[in-house]
Order: sequence, then structure tokens, then C-alpha cells
Amino acid sequence: MARFAADLARIALPGDCVALSGDLGAGKTSFARAFIRALDGDTELEVPSPTFTLVQEYATCPPVAHFDLYRIADPDEVAELGLDEALEAGIALIEWPERAGTALPAGAIGLAFSETVTDAGADARTIAIEAPEAAVARIRRTLAIRALLLSAGHGGANRAPLTGDASTRRYETATDGAWRAIVMDAPPMPDGPPVRDGKPYSQIAHLAEDIGPFVAVARILTGAGFAAPEIMAVDHEAGLILLEDLGEDGVLDAARRPIPARYEASVDCLAAMHATDWPREIVLEDGTVHRVPAFDLGAFLIEVDLLLDWYVPRVAGAPASAEDRQSWHAIWQVLFATVDAGPKTLAMRDFHSPNIVWRGERTGHDRVGLIDFQDALWTHPAYDVMSLIRDARVTVEPDLQSRLLEAYCAARDQQAGDFDETGFRECSAILAAQRAAKLLGIFVRLDERDGKPGYIAHLPRIQTYMRQSLCHPALADLDAWLAARGLLDVTVEPR
Repeated sequence: MARFAADLARIALPGDCVALSGDLGAGKTSFARAFIRALDGDTELEVPSPTFTLVQEYATCPPVAHFDLYRIADPDEVAELGLDEALEAGIALIEWPERAGTALPAGAIGLAFSETVTDAGADARTIAIEAPEAAVARIRRTLAIRALLLSAGHGGANRAPLTGDASTRRYETATDGAWRAIVMDAPPMPDGPPVRDGKPYSQIAHLAEDIGPFVAVARILTGAGFAAPEIMAVDHEAGLILLEDLGEDGVLDAARRPIPARYEASVDCLAAMHATDWPREIVLEDGTVHRVPAFDLGAFLIEVDLLLDWYVPRVAGAPASAEDRQSWHAIWQVLFATVDAGPKTLAMRDFHSPNIVWRGERTGHDRVGLIDFQDALWTHPAYDVMSLIRDARVTVEPDLQSRLLEAYCAARDQQAGDFDETGFRECSAILAAQRAAKLLGIFVRLDERDGKPGYIAHLPRIQTYMRQSLCHPALADLDAWLAARGLLDVTVEPR
């Protein structure tokens, strides 16, 4: 009962009204107590029955109000208890909901408890669920996660939310005694509307639309001796993965500044990865084949167009003109040709501080834990190097940038002997600028479309990184294009 209540608490949203019906002793209060404790994160939280107080409120996240309507004489009393107010910002658990009559909100999630006995003669409960389709989908999802844990031999594990990222993926920790793992909740994403040449953005940019690419890339990374998480269980259809927990330490200090030694180890890890002969086609357990997509011209351009689509309208107050788009594309097509003529390797695509786990107790490359590589591409090795050196989330000072780039080039030259450092530095500048253009657009989009204003704080850093890239002679035309429009000399405020 407690596990089921906790699983429902994981997917409860503000505005959810959960109606708990059943006879005395059927388990309604036990369910409510476990639900509230799960939301609070305190398994010992005092949760008295509100039989006499009628309502008990808890400052959980989101807040929850626990109602017991057994003693009310008239449904009109429900409004006086503050049900509407409770649902504006939080969740309501209602015991004896039938006494609310028509005051019970439409679309409530109904849980009907009944006593039963198992074949072995043990006391048990049956819970019948009646809810709107969207709520049922959420409930099925949380129960699918419980089934995944059960398949791995940890059906009794405790679940807790884990901070996610800018994507639609969700993460949880699962603990069972000393055992600990991570649940990746990434349901298959349907294609969005066509945006170019009849294709959706995700298809053009080669973004993973299911968990297959993550599973595939994890297999080859661990097979080559790199520290990607072990995959313990997978539900491909649901988009659920149970992963090894690589740890909680990162490559930043307490003030969120880069720890040079850890960045140097990460660059060294990249050099080793780029000396590895990776397969482009990866066969999964079910026989399907994942082919690592190339970072082609279509993906290259649609990413830099995020600057035109989101950043330019915000800072210029008007959409980019057709002439601007044409000249913008002409510049980037030339730059892409330079990058595309160079060597290719497996690129993690977002190899920076949020996606690196530091494992100080290990040695060598095993210290550098790799996560978030479902969108991996086949492209120039400079892509991941500059993703780290020009870390989007923290400021990497020019001196450290130079040291890291020199360390990478020295390691690659030692491996190959004929390493083209001049060509690598040129492609590094190009790809760093390409990534900066993409991020300027994405961070504005996260603020404007997705209601995540915190990303705007990163824009000055990305503007600085762009200016640093523009110092390379290969980017003279891009430098002139941006300067003519004054796009890097502005301060952007959150909406």
C-alpha cells in the first residue's frame, strides 16, 4: 500500500483531486499517510487522521491538503473547508468523497478500496481506479517504472525525483538498502510538425526520438572501456531504462567553477575516445540496428537557425529578413564544408559539466563518467572538445581553455604522430561558433516558449564564447555579419 501511494505521489500534479472511497478500515488513511510522506520525503512525518479537524494541510512540494468528509452534514460545507483554494496550487486527498455530492470536482481521480484475502489467506486490499484519460496515462507510467524495478529484482525500491535537464526526460533515484540506481523516463516522442522539407525538427537535427540510441551508444562505450552507466533493465516500448548510478560528484567546485584537473582528465578521456575505432552501426538485443547519424548540412544549418528564429527577434525586435537568412546560410555552408572535410568520430554532442560525473576513487579514464549521449553524432572530433572547453553552463577562463586545447592536441599528436593541429584548431573555432549560435537561440526559446527564465543568465557567457571564436580568420565573414547587426552587444532580460 505504501509503495503504491508513493508511486502515485511521484506523478501527482497541482490541481489533482484524489477521491479515496471505501469502508472503514479499507486503507484510505494508510494510503493518504504514505502518499503525504512520499511527497515530503520524510518516512516518519506525523500524518494524523483529519477525522475531527476535517482538513489537514502539508507544505510539501507540491502542497497537499488531506480532507476527511465523514462528519460533514451537507455538501455545501466542502467549499467552506477550502477545497477550491487547495487545488489552485496543490493536491487534495479526500476521504469519504461521496459525502461531497456535486461539490466534488469533475475529473477527480477515484480510488475505491476494498478488503480481500489472498490465496494464501493473507489480508490484502484491492484498489479500483477511475480517472480521466490523462491521469490514467500518468498512473500507468508510474506503475511501469515499478514493474521495471521488479524485473531487475528490486521491486521494493524507494523512488525519489532527481533533477532533470532542459529536455523532456525525467529522472529518478531508486534505492533498496545499499543498492542504488537511476531511472531514465524518456517516453517515445512523436514527430513534431514539419518545419523544413516536410520533416520535423528532431528528424533534421538527428535528435533521439526513443531510448534505442542511448542504449546502443552506452553498449559501445562500456564495451570500449569507457565509464558509461551499465544498463540493468530496459522497457523499450515504454521508454524506460534502469541505469547504474555513476555517482553525484562533478567537475565543478563548490562555487561552480571548473576544477582544472578534472577538466584536464576529461579532455584526456576525449583524446582516448577519438583514437578509438567506433562502429557506425550498433545492433541492439532485439535485433534492431542503430546507425549513428552524421552531423550533416541539414542538422548543422537548422541548429544555427535557432539564433535567427529566437535570439534575433528577441534582441532586434523583429524577425530576421529573408535576405539575412540567405546570407547567414551562405556563410555557414562554407564553414560546414571545412568541418565536413576533416576526420570523423563518435561525438557525445553535449559533453560538458552537467553531463560528466567525477569518480575520484577510480583511475585513468574510468574517473570520467559519461551520461546524456542519446543524441550522439558522427562528426569532427573538435565538436566535443569545444563543448567542454566552452562549457555552456559555467565560465571557462581563456587561460584554462588554452591549456585544455593544448593538452588535447598533444595527446592526439602522441597517439597519431600526424595530427593536423592547424586544421583541428580551425574546425574547433567553427564548431564552437556553431554551438554558440545554437545555444543563443535555445536559451531564449527555453525562456520564451518553455517558461524557464533561468537559462537567460547564461547568455552573456555564450556571447563571450562567440566573440572568442570569431577571432579565428576562418570566421571573418561571420564576424562581419554579426557585427553589422550588433547581435552580440545586447543584454537580454528574462520574459
